[in-house]
Amino acid sequence: MAELTKTMDQAVKSMVDREGKYLTFSLSGEEYGIGILKVKEIIGMMPITPVPRTPSYVKGVINLRGKVIPVMDLRLKFGMEEAGYTERTCIIVVEIGGQVGSVLIGIVVDSVSEVLNIKATDIEETPTFGAKLDTEYILGMAKMNGGVKILLDIDKVLSAEEVTFLDKAA
Repeated sequence: MAELTKTMDQAVKSMVDREGKYLTFSLSGEEYGIGILKVKEIIGMMPITPVPRTPSYVKGVINLRGKVIPVMDLRLKFGMEEAGYTERTCIIVVEIGGQVGSVLIGIVVDSVSEVLNIKATDIEETPTFGAKLDTEYILGMAKMNGGVKILLDIDKVLSAEEVTFLDKAA
């Protein structure tokens, strides 16, 4: 009985931990969200300097007020088709926790939507898609206005090796 209570407490804590404000954005017509505390700033597209011998999803680096920040295209990281940049395309600068401490990384998204306050009761567990698909980077699915927004754990979108690599590339 104590084990069941402990498991229930962990499940409730997990739900409450995911509750909060999320910056929502779109990629290929789908809506995603990142915890607002991970977002440092949102900037329009700017010249990106390519870095040789990097994965295809790494667009290069930008100089943001004297700080060199690596930039990746989230569409390419998620295996989506590459799209041309528009006036709504922007870079979200996020702080990712890695083995080397926190690292600032820019992620290119199609457009930023809004900041939403999402309640724990509106967040469903991530569906299981089978053993071969890694969905650890998805915090959950937020049910909003008849649709679903995929909530991302931005710390897990990139592996520890990828974060270290991007930090060195910058």
